[in-house]
Amino acid sequence: MKNISFTSFPILITERLTLRQLSTNDGQAIFALRSDTEINKYLGRQPSKTIEDALNFINGVNENIQKNNSVYWVITLIDTKEVVGTICLYEFSLQKNSCEIGYELMTKFQGQGIMKEAATAVIDFAFKPLQFQKITAFTHNDNQNSTKLLEQLNFIKSADAEEMLDFTTFSLINSLNQG
Repeated sequence: MKNISFTSFPILITERLTLRQLSTNDGQAIFALRSDTEINKYLGRQPSKTIEDALNFINGVNENIQKNNSVYWVITLIDTKEVVGTICLYEFSLQKNSCEIGYELMTKFQGQGIMKEAATAVIDFAFKPLQFQKITAFTHNDNQNSTKLLEQLNFIKSADAEEMLDFTTFSLINSLNQG
């Protein structure tokens, strides 16, 4: 695994999407995403109640990026620049040569292959430039869309994972960098 540094933020571009760094200009979109009860029911977090909550979240995310503790992208549509979701890598483990992936997508954009496209780019980033050997994901047992997405991305349900009451652990091994 290479040294992790996000001094120069990694912008990822796919056929339909731009994954870029969050800014306070995204406050309204992040507030909409983080206050959506449908999305929050699977994440076990308190919904944002004010735009200030969203701005504090954005500032905290960017502080973690500066400390190289995580990398967090806002997902936008190339043609309209509209924010549709977020995706991140975090919980970097040098000992296990692994990280965790997390994502959320605004309800009206679900079922269009957007998160699969974004996640494919982020997985490629984790395995190639960052050279992680393993990516872990936790999904709520009732979140069938997330489970299907992870399975489409070739994540495997972890048999030896710690039992968590409402969540299942999935993992993906880097087949490009065995050893």
